[in-house]
Amino acid sequence: MLNLENWILDLWIIATASLVAASCAMVGVFLILRRQALMGDAISHSVLLGIVLAYLLAGTNTLWVMLTGAVIIGLLTAWLSESLHKVSRLQSDASIGIVFTLFFSIGVILVSLYTGHIDLDQECVLYGEIAFVPFDTVIWGDMETGTDLGPRAFWLILIVFSLVAFSITLGFERLKTVTFHPSLAVSLGINITFWHYFLMTLVSMTTVASFEAVGAILVVALLIIPASSAYLLASSLKRMLWLAVAYSQGSVWIGYALSYWLDSSIAASIAVSAGALLALTLLVIQIRKWIQQQHYAKQLQSGESA
Repeated sequence: MLNLENWILDLWIIATASLVAASCAMVGVFLILRRQALMGDAISHSVLLGIVLAYLLAGTNTLWVMLTGAVIIGLLTAWLSESLHKVSRLQSDASIGIVFTLFFSIGVILVSLYTGHIDLDQECVLYGEIAFVPFDTVIWGDMETGTDLGPRAFWLILIVFSLVAFSITLGFERLKTVTFHPSLAVSLGINITFWHYFLMTLVSMTTVASFEAVGAILVVALLIIPASSAYLLASSLKRMLWLAVAYSQGSVWIGYALSYWLDSSIAASIAVSAGALLALTLLVIQIRKWIQQQHYAKQLQSGESA
């Protein structure tokens, strides 16, 4: 017999996961095209320090305090990584690795030191737990008689998703020019530095909003894998964005079904599904290439026979 309450809980989980995956996929497209996939990894880990510092300094875990702290540290990560690369002989990936592991380690130490004062759990930060999302809700009005508006994580990622979608729509042409033709962008007077840090801000906000659902480690999978799958098929930026979102939603639905079947972690199952879809895409592309090669070989043989 179907339980309506369980269905509602499942719908909140899937809706939250869908928004997380779509937000990550959209910003992930630009990280892949700009060859900054490692930067997404870096920011997703280093923002932990921003969240902890914001909480310790402000004494509250409200949305805007956490976002502000995370965005500042996210931008600082991008700036320090580039600066370290420019002033030293270190490669770009080495600079990014040094900065984000340092920031993430300091964040973990602070969480350990102030465990009794910070409403953060190390395992929750690393792995997330989207199954618990429906139980932390927003109440409109009095706590006892007010209206339950649904999970706090859902409304948080909905706001961030709207901001990301609106920002990309509004700045689409400039982001496209900066991504594909940076020299042309400079000649047209487009501020490349501004749009770089604008993208890093979107990555930071998306990462913070995704923390509670999928954790710092798995958010990297949602930033990179759906966008990479879309990259293999897309012929334009718009098509790649739509494909990345489609792949992300497929990962959520397949992953949720897989976790239900195996009784395992939802977030991990979603990440595994994203990887499986990427592998399936690669397989289909290779099969299509093989069929085309066979077709051309037959045409060549028939031409020689004639």
